[in-house]
Amino acid sequence: MANPLMQENVWLQQQRYEEAEAFYHAVQLGTVQPGQMGAQGGGSSLKKEIAQTRQQIQNALNQPGGHGGASPQVQKRLDTLEKENKNLKKTTDDLRALIKKLESRVAVLEKGSGVTATPGAARSGAAPVITSIRHLRFLYVQDAAAAALKQKRLEEYKAKKAKKPAVVAKSSVILDVKPWDDETDMKEMERLVRSLQKDGLVWGVSKLVDLAYGIKKLQIICVIEDEKISVEDLREEIEQFEDLVQSVDIAAFNKI
Repeated sequence: MANPLMQENVWLQQQRYEEAEAFYHAVQLGTVQPGQMGAQGGGSSLKKEIAQTRQQIQNALNQPGGHGGASPQVQKRLDTLEKENKNLKKTTDDLRALIKKLESRVAVLEKGSGVTATPGAARSGAAPVITSIRHLRFLYVQDAAAAALKQKRLEEYKAKKAKKPAVVAKSSVILDVKPWDDETDMKEMERLVRSLQKDGLVWGVSKLVDLAYGIKKLQIICVIEDEKISVEDLREEIEQFEDLVQSVDIAAFNKI
């Protein structure tokens, strides 16, 4: 004969399952340790633990901030979540500022290149919107390429400027070399004058110019580099040929 209770919808283990569920929540809150359910001496101890757990939850809800009486594990988790929330908010604000900056830059670039914005953007007066991460990457790559090109051209300009020879200051000088008398060998005098060879000194054309009583002077042109040759020193060196040279005068001095 079948048992009549088999036809009834009765949960005979309800109290046992409720006690197990309460014990699970107590373990999660940290009020009891796992494995203590069977060593608590029966249902009365379990009910006591459930009552304590409910009281702790109620105290936690009554504390300012909503979690003042929570267990250390719960408190630590809540602090971690608050910190992550602050970091996420800061990251969001930084991304929003970056997007606004890039939108402004794109608007300036499009304005300079004559690109027309979309009708919606034109009506609202807003800059074009950055549509994707690929767009952002493209802008970064474009800026990096422009900076590299600018640096390369600057280095090329510096190298070209360094290779350009410096301007050398030069002067054209006409010297009048006067003999002692009309019997002086003028060819020998010119030979001695031209024998003075120095770095930065180049002799030019020469001619004999009449002075008086048949006496002639040697007029000779030379080009000197101002940093290497002194005109006064050159005069003194020519006058050292005292057997033929009476004096040396500067007839003309012009900067080249």
